[in-house]
Amino acid sequence: MIKRYSREAMSEIWTEDAKFKRWLEVEIAVVKGWESIGEIPKGTAKKIEENASFSIERIDEIEKTTRHDVVAFLENVKENLGNEGDYLHFGTTSSDTIDTAMALALRDSANILIKNIEQVLETLQKRAYQFKNTLMIGRSHGIHGEPISLGFVLALWYDEMKRNLKRMKEAKEIIAYGKISGSMGTFANVPIEVEETACSILGLKHANISSQIIQRDRYAQYMSTLSIIASTIEKIATQIRHYQRTELREAEEFFHKGQKGSSSMPHKRNPVLSENLCGLARLIRGNALVALENVALWHERDISHSSNERIVLPDSNIAMDFMLYRLNNVLENLVVYEDNMLKNLNLTKGVIYSQQLMLKLVEKGADKLDSYSAVQKNAMQSWENKEDFKVLIKSDEYIKSFLNEHEIDECFNPNYYIRRIDDIFKRVFD
Repeated sequence: MIKRYSREAMSEIWTEDAKFKRWLEVEIAVVKGWESIGEIPKGTAKKIEENASFSIERIDEIEKTTRHDVVAFLENVKENLGNEGDYLHFGTTSSDTIDTAMALALRDSANILIKNIEQVLETLQKRAYQFKNTLMIGRSHGIHGEPISLGFVLALWYDEMKRNLKRMKEAKEIIAYGKISGSMGTFANVPIEVEETACSILGLKHANISSQIIQRDRYAQYMSTLSIIASTIEKIATQIRHYQRTELREAEEFFHKGQKGSSSMPHKRNPVLSENLCGLARLIRGNALVALENVALWHERDISHSSNERIVLPDSNIAMDFMLYRLNNVLENLVVYEDNMLKNLNLTKGVIYSQQLMLKLVEKGADKLDSYSAVQKNAMQSWENKEDFKVLIKSDEYIKSFLNEHEIDECFNPNYYIRRIDDIFKRVFD
């Protein structure tokens, strides 16, 4: 069944309200860290948790004066607290709050993307087994090569997506680090124990060392991972677009009842979903470049990364969530035309069996170069004159001196090329 895109969970992670909730969560965890070493009164964090609140409208109002979003946030929260509010942001700097909260957002986003990839893998495996022995032509340079199966193609995609699952899990691990180390990262005004406790409470690891910020190589790795996954999605989508071309029509996207392919041409059935995925892959790769540019900042930090991260991080995660969801639906509902695959397999009148003929000649004692030349000569004649390749081969005196008619016929069996498909599937899926 085709499903419309609805991924509230991912988009909710990146709302303004969710961002400020994470900031407050980090601030309270830091207060608990201070409490744990006896530097502030016990129960302070509990009072803050019970009474703290914020208003996005009020934060925006305060920020018009402060010109600083974290300061505006803290002032608004403190408006709803008593003296315990004085311990909010005690000894820390803005990036302690922002970067640690961002680690929470990216970790939670990664969890969603991991589940999405697992769903795509499940669909790929199911469809790979469905079409394990469905013969089709393999192509290199866009030109007919030798027979393969559609299941073989799907298994190849599965194996690559499995690597992407590993990459995504690694990216989640590398991004799930917080820092509560103060203005230059030296712990001058906040003890190391406070950072360790706060990060533990938040379910994060603490950076071994940081400047004023979490180092942006972590963000770059995360975004580069999204970029690789996007490229895999584009690879699959491009192949589906190719299969849907009118001249091939080996497979196509599901076409809804009432769907319109063109405003002017009623006959059109276009691979719009796959084209959409290709376009979004370009966006995510571009965003990954931004993350790479953010690795090199001035000294202990500047703010050149801050503005673009507010765009590329939410946009890339939301787009990737959408892409994986859409890809799964395309694969799940892909319409396969096995008859057209077989027709295209036979389109070149048998020249695709040239390698098997050459190898069979060598096996029977013929010279390799002479065998290549003999087979190629007949293949070129078949190409140029649209003659049946097998007929030409059976009338070639050099070839007949090594192979009888039955041995020639055996070379034209397409199932020969997928005889080890079970072994391949065992490697991929076991």
